[in-house]
Amino acid sequence: MTKSAQTLFFFAIYLFGLGAVLIIAPNWLLGLFDLPGTSEVWIRVVGMLALLIGVYYVSAARSNTLSLIEVSVRTRASVPVFFAAFVILGWAPATLLLFGGVDLAGAVWTYLTLRNELGSGAKTPAPGT
Repeated sequence: MTKSAQTLFFFAIYLFGLGAVLIIAPNWLLGLFDLPGTSEVWIRVVGMLALLIGVYYVSAARSNTLSLIEVSVRTRASVPVFFAAFVILGWAPATLLLFGGVDLAGAVWTYLTLRNELGSGAKTPAPGT
């Protein structure tokens, strides 16, 4: 596993934890961030989606799938942009931006690691090696 793949693998572990908490005890987590509790199923659907995205990330990391590692940087970096729009539009409290910060930090970590790997002239291993 390349170092950039490892960053994605560690982010997947974060997603597994987040997904599990959103499925099992969503209101506990929402309360920590001063977000309103809910009895609707949608928060658990979001938890399931986080878990499933984590599965994709583990698969991409283990196989060093460069294209997915690269696209994960852009998609994770876009999360705080969406969250900021939600806050500006009054759809969510500003504490939601904390979740976006985790995604941005993970994206920057992967980006810098990728840049170092690809910029050093090192070849990215073929998938599965």
